[in-house]
Formats: sequence, C-alpha cells, structure tokens
Amino acid sequence: MDDSSALLPALLIAAGAGAGAWLLRRSWQRKDQKHGLVLGGWLLIAASLIWPAWVLGAARGVFVALALISTASLIVVASNYTVRQAKARAARESLAPEPSDRATTRWRETLRWLLAGPIGMIAAMGVGIAYAALVPGEQQTRLVVGGMIVPVAWGACMAWTLADNRILRATAVLVGVAIVSFTAAIVKGFA
Repeated sequence: MDDSSALLPALLIAAGAGAGAWLLRRSWQRKDQKHGLVLGGWLLIAASLIWPAWVLGAARGVFVALALISTASLIVVASNYTVRQAKARAARESLAPEPSDRATTRWRETLRWLLAGPIGMIAAMGVGIAYAALVPGEQQTRLVVGGMIVPVAWGACMAWTLADNRILRATAVLVGVAIVSFTAAIVKGFA
C-alpha cells in the first residue's frame, strides 16, 4: 500500500476528530448540559478511531487515527486560547514563590549549580549503578534499565534542587543518596 492511499482517510479522520472535539468543547462551555452534544462528540471520536482500522489496516489505521485525533483535538482546544493579564495581588500571594524571588548569595548560587549539575549527576549515577548491581535478573536488562534510570533521576535531582528553598537539605539528601547507593553497589558487586 503506497503512502498516497492514506491521504484521504487521514483527512477524514482529522475532520471527524476535529468535529467531535468541537462538539465536546461546545457542550462543556454551555451552562445547560446537553447530553446529545457529548454523546455526538464521543461517537465522532470513536468512529474516527475505529473506521481507519478497516480502511488502512489494523496497525497502521489505529496508529494514524491516534496521532490525528490528538492533533485535531489539540488544535480545537488551542484555537480558543487567550492570554490573560495576571493580577498583581495573586502573584504576591503565591504559595510557591518563584526561584528568582528567593534571597540569594554567591555561595548559594554556586552550591545550587553544583547540586543541579555534577552532584545530582553523581547521585543519579549511584542510583542507576545500585539498581544494576542489586536487582535480580539478566545482566543486560539490569544494565539497560539502570542506564535509563540515570537521566530521569538526574532530571529529578535538578528540578528538586532548583525548586527547594532549603539548599542544605538538598545537599544532605543528594550526598547521602550518592554515598548509600555507591556503597550498596560496591558491597554487593555486579555478578
């Protein structure tokens, strides 16, 4: 099956999904709950998902339909996007102040940079290596999963240290995690 044969079904999927998302959006914006709009919207979206399986094939049709349904729905929702001006009073009473609103010194900036960067990376590597060394299973699987843990854990360390106001707590936790994870991996070994 060539790629040009999927163009017409793709346009029909996008049109059906867009119409379904528009019906759902209209029903949610109205004060009186019209169940017909909700039912019609979900039926159009379901038809846009099921119909391509017969036309394009089970695997290809569902894949194309899922991609186009989500894209068409996002376009419908984003078409009514407006930017509102923030109220000054609400910005000051925020429960979580922005990191730039915190009082800072040179050593705090340096420590925060070290925690988000190299120290967080070392702690994340320790968690990944400890996973590879301590969890039972095939060696290759443990190594791959341990390697996939490292960037996620490093990102979590970065986000936490940049958002936390108590820099010494972040330092203690990250250094503690690095020491405990590397110690556990060394004691167990990789066998």
